[in-house]
Amino acid sequence: MNKSVQAATRFRWVIKIGSALLTDNGNALAHDSLDKWIGQIAALRSSGADVVLVSSGAVAEGIQRLGWRERPNTLHDLQAAAAVGQAGLMQSYQARFERFGLQVAQILLVHEDLSSRRRYLNARQTINSLLGLGAIPIVNENDSVATDEIRFGDNDTLAGLVANLVDADKLLILTDQDGVYDSDPRHNPNAKLIRDCNVDDAKLDAAASGSGGALGRGGMQTKIAAARLAARSGTSTVIANGNAENIIERVARGEACGTLLRNKRKPMAARKQWLAGGLKIRGKLLLDEGASRALKNTGVSLLPVGVTGIAGEFERGDLVSCIDHSGNEIARGLCNYSAQEAKKILGKSSDALSQALGYAGDDEIIHRNNLAIL
Repeated sequence: MNKSVQAATRFRWVIKIGSALLTDNGNALAHDSLDKWIGQIAALRSSGADVVLVSSGAVAEGIQRLGWRERPNTLHDLQAAAAVGQAGLMQSYQARFERFGLQVAQILLVHEDLSSRRRYLNARQTINSLLGLGAIPIVNENDSVATDEIRFGDNDTLAGLVANLVDADKLLILTDQDGVYDSDPRHNPNAKLIRDCNVDDAKLDAAASGSGGALGRGGMQTKIAAARLAARSGTSTVIANGNAENIIERVARGEACGTLLRNKRKPMAARKQWLAGGLKIRGKLLLDEGASRALKNTGVSLLPVGVTGIAGEFERGDLVSCIDHSGNEIARGLCNYSAQEAKKILGKSSDALSQALGYAGDDEIIHRNNLAIL
């Protein structure tokens, strides 16, 4: 066993590898790099750590196998490429992990799988069972059937959600950049790498570039957003260059590699994590200063009297975002009213709701049990 990963015993990792790395920028699967990463992951697993791999690359691999020169724009072509590429991708993983006596398991998800509480719990139990059996779950978005309405948007977001799903200790995002810089290194030769930072530090937003590569859908902004998403379950994140020598082993032994995004938040309860990250936001509630302060400081239920505006069209039970008086999102929750009903009770006290609605409704527009403070 490699001594460099002994310290990772019983640690739970989520490791995400991006499309540009996996496919050598679209030329073909990066077989040599795959051998190195999988050897390091196998060593990590043999040390006693749990490892979930979030893998991009199905679409990119399919594009290469089909002989296309660039990523298509039409949905059906992307789905076809994913269907072709997924088989090759898993075949490559399986053959390599088998050399170390490890089984792999394919987990394909769309957003609806995590939006449904029942399916969310089923996915969680399945992955936990696989980890208990010593297998390596390999998670990818089900691009062969996903549509724009139900997709995660990028595998960085998926990795953050998977970290929540399995209560990971560490999320490692391997990319083709050295980490997060204080400005875009492609345009500023004097840009400096941010080595260590609080995941909620505002300087990360100013530093990150939103552009992605030709093959992937994510940029540095999506990686920072994924780190913040993962932080809800107490997970810290490292963003590092997957091409660096022995990168996984070095991160596992605590070496300063890439950008470490430390997490100082108290972990949310599992249901609150699901509310905060597992559902699609259908609308917004704009809050006054008093309601904003009460939610952030005490986590009470949200009453109609503290709501000043409504945005979007949503139904009873949909997830809505709570925006404070300064324009910042501070919470998400399941709304007890549709958008049309909510407009009728804006700013009204509890004893005035029945008259405004024409029937007896809930006192709370969002009950605290269905509310996640961000």
